[in-house]
Amino acid sequence: MAAVTAAAPRATAPGFLKRPVVRKLLLLALVAAILVPLANARWASGTWPSALTVDFSEPLTRTSDWIIDNRDSHPLFLYFFGHISNAVVICVRAVYLVLLAAGWAGVTAAASLIAWRVAGLRLATGTAAAFLACGFLGMWIPTMQTLALMIVAVLASVVVGMLLGLAAGLSDRMDRVLRPVLDTMQVLPAFAYLLPVVLVFGIGVPAAVLATVVYAAPPMARLTALGLRGADKEVLEAVESLGATARQRLLTARIPLARKELLLGLNQTIMMALSMAVIASVIGAGGLGDRVYQALASVDVGAALAAGIPIVLLAVVLDRVTCAAGESLGDEPQPNGRARWLYALVAAVAVAVAGRLLGRLDWPDAWTLNIAEPVNRAVDWMTAHLYSGVPVIGGTADWAAHFTTWVLDPVRDGLQWLPWWSVLLIVATLAWLIGTWRTALTAVLAMAAIGVLGVWGPSLDTLSQVLAAVAVTLVLGFATGIAAARSDRFERLLRPVLDVFQTMPQFVYLIPVVALFGVGRAPAVAAAVVYALPAVVRITTQGLRQVDPAALESSRSLGATPAQQLRQVQLPLARPALLLAVNQGVVLVLAVVIIGGLVGGGALGYDVVFGLAQGDLATGLVAGAAIVCLGLMLDRVTQPTGRRAKKGA
Repeated sequence: MAAVTAAAPRATAPGFLKRPVVRKLLLLALVAAILVPLANARWASGTWPSALTVDFSEPLTRTSDWIIDNRDSHPLFLYFFGHISNAVVICVRAVYLVLLAAGWAGVTAAASLIAWRVAGLRLATGTAAAFLACGFLGMWIPTMQTLALMIVAVLASVVVGMLLGLAAGLSDRMDRVLRPVLDTMQVLPAFAYLLPVVLVFGIGVPAAVLATVVYAAPPMARLTALGLRGADKEVLEAVESLGATARQRLLTARIPLARKELLLGLNQTIMMALSMAVIASVIGAGGLGDRVYQALASVDVGAALAAGIPIVLLAVVLDRVTCAAGESLGDEPQPNGRARWLYALVAAVAVAVAGRLLGRLDWPDAWTLNIAEPVNRAVDWMTAHLYSGVPVIGGTADWAAHFTTWVLDPVRDGLQWLPWWSVLLIVATLAWLIGTWRTALTAVLAMAAIGVLGVWGPSLDTLSQVLAAVAVTLVLGFATGIAAARSDRFERLLRPVLDVFQTMPQFVYLIPVVALFGVGRAPAVAAAVVYALPAVVRITTQGLRQVDPAALESSRSLGATPAQQLRQVQLPLARPALLLAVNQGVVLVLAVVIIGGLVGGGALGYDVVFGLAQGDLATGLVAGAAIVCLGLMLDRVTQPTGRRAKKGA
């Protein structure tokens, strides 16, 4: 019998070393210990070295000059881009003439009847009130101009988005090819789309429509692909077993099963198209956005508000109607549904004809309310009494100055003081801890590309504004979301406020902050906070409310207080939702910080605005590319992989 000898105990690593995060930190510390002294000896300065910078201004200027010189003579512009431009102009003008021919009464009746058939009498009444308010504010013609551009842009966006979504939903290879393209388009702020489109199509409606299509098509493509890929496998197998061809399976099974995703995509496309149609006023889109832009340029808050209110009303109406259409899918069809639609159409036509016969196509001047003057008086009063010199608390201008001095300047100076290689190391560390090495590599390459483009300083200035705005957004958003998750009454009171703020286009947020804080970097940050806050609050509230009730009941039975339940149960279990809130907050903040260049935000936003105003492709396009890289880096640093999100749950 063999002697039994005791096996020597195996050396095991301490328990904390088994955690992936600790192992990553140790590896990063080792790499930093080797590379930091070398980098510090070679590049001790904080600025990006000129030897690693590529000057794109000369080739971009040559490209811009060539396009401008050949825009009226080259066959590419005459027989391709020229035909696209003419088609867009014809379509927008045709829709606009139809709206004018229907008159204010016909358009209001048609919109109200559509809302009534889709969502009921309450929404129909609200729709009628919204369109009538546009007339009372003296904005009927600009509203029709924006609506005509919107209709054409949304139809084109839906067609393009559905085609891309069909390709991605039916082909794994196309899905892999389109995913990074759609990711880039999603993090690219709206302003960055404008300059290349203007260069090719010039200032005017065609450039505005095509920029809107490029901006608004990705959500339709994503949700179409999601709906097609998420179709019930059993239903598809049943249809295939009946001998249906691929085309028949698509038309009779896949698309009908994806109706909810398609309508959600339509809703998102409409909202993004309206937002972009307003921003595109900078390049000659006309309509309500042009009124807001001109009023902001002259700091006429009253005129900006008079044009901003119809934009908000239009956004709310379009959002409610499309959401109601999506929610009604799957309901039992009402008896005589088609007949009721026919009656609604006949009624709308009858109202339009009656208005034409009575000569009431144009909105009567006597029914117009001038709110610009009283609003400007109120702004003047606020400027005199609240802007500065308020005892104890100071004024809004003082708050903006203190925020700039105590927060924005130190953060910007600190980032610009750091050696460029240390910024890359910090980005790599954050991205790798949250995601994978691929995530870290993408983030580092995106950040390094900013230095190669030669806009390292302005990019860090923009990054400082984004970080400050995100910090304020997360503090307010998490606190409000926690309060809404713990109180049904507070959530009900908060819901309509969030609905209005979430449907407002980005441009409109600049109006109140200019009135309260003037111009500068702090107002741009304030507008970004207000724009991103609703999404953070909603995601936080939903994440906390979806925590397993059994876990809460178990902690309650062990005697945990509500504060302990929140800290030890709800927040840890809602970690994926909270990380998503951070990610969405960063992306939304970046979008408005860039637009803040219109109100003195400076940095990359100013470069884009300057490039648009001067037709300077080199300045504007380089700044736009840097914005893309900055957005991609921030997206990767704040977006955990699916595996890590599950572990966090």
